[in-house]
Amino acid sequence: MEYRKLPHGNEMISVLGLGAGQLGDASESEIIKTYKLALDNGINFFDLCAGNKKLFVPFGKAIKGRRDKVYIQVHFGAVFNKDNEYGWSRNFQEIKDTVNYELTSIGTDYIDFGFLHCVDEMDDYEELVSSGVLDYLKELKSKGIVHHIGFSSHTPSVANKILDTGLVDLFMFSINAGYDYEKGDELGIGSTSERLALFKRCEKDGIAISVMKPFLGGKLLDKATSPFKVELSRYQCLAYCLDRPGVITTVPGVRNSQDLLDLLGFFKATKEEKDYSIISSLDSDKVMGSCVYCNHCLPCPKGLDIGLINKYYDLALVGDKLAIDHYHKLKINASSCVACGHCNLRCPFHVDQKTKMQTIAKYFT
Repeated sequence: MEYRKLPHGNEMISVLGLGAGQLGDASESEIIKTYKLALDNGINFFDLCAGNKKLFVPFGKAIKGRRDKVYIQVHFGAVFNKDNEYGWSRNFQEIKDTVNYELTSIGTDYIDFGFLHCVDEMDDYEELVSSGVLDYLKELKSKGIVHHIGFSSHTPSVANKILDTGLVDLFMFSINAGYDYEKGDELGIGSTSERLALFKRCEKDGIAISVMKPFLGGKLLDKATSPFKVELSRYQCLAYCLDRPGVITTVPGVRNSQDLLDLLGFFKATKEEKDYSIISSLDSDKVMGSCVYCNHCLPCPKGLDIGLINKYYDLALVGDKLAIDHYHKLKINASSCVACGHCNLRCPFHVDQKTKMQTIAKYFT
């Protein structure tokens, strides 16, 4: 397992987390088995926006004795109907009762990440404010019951507005190649540049992102449904998400322990198996000419990590001083480029990396 540090905290978060959307449909024994398998393989980050209310008791049984080893996202606004199925609400008492039920069922007295749930429009946020839910979250944080405040959203403009409040340490956002290149469904909100600007802002400001919908609801995994008309693997999708600025973890959903085993193969996969540059087949100029940090251009004869150099440069341009420091700590940076052109020949997005290295070297000098 690989881990990334929460910028606004000391938590080390596993880059592969686990969503709960469909797991609640499994038997109690299978739910427990799946969560224990996750824990035994180093997964420590769990999103608990469940499709079924019955998930919480077995989750509590699975983490018993290991609560201090896990981090949970609890959504203030995700509720359940009389049939125990997922729904959402802006009613303060209903939300409070649901959260209390979840904590009791899990057997915990604190929440690592308390989320305003599904804030896709400013009206959603204003309702959560006017109903007292945000104040309740802030109160719980002041008491140490909630350790970090966050939210979930699909909308860059709304996410930016909430980030402006300064309350957020981590938020859940929908990220995948389809959404980022305007090839997704109705939830793929925001232009390519708008979405990338949000991710770069998060990297710069130290706001972590947990990723939902990394497979575009499974559409990217099937040639017949993929907006790129090519099938991507789970490993390519996960690698793509983890390369986005600001991302600390992905939380794909699983139905059972076998689904989880399939995902865990990511950590044994080769670079070639994770290489997502196939998205260059997209018939759009939104990607062409822009480095997406895929490192398909490697290996560089001089040992440059071209994707990382580009990433630090892009972040530096938007004011990330930490990125400047990271760049200068590289053992081999853009100034070592000998302009051999090997990278240009291999880049699926037709980036003139040879010239770009000269520009970057001059910038940082």
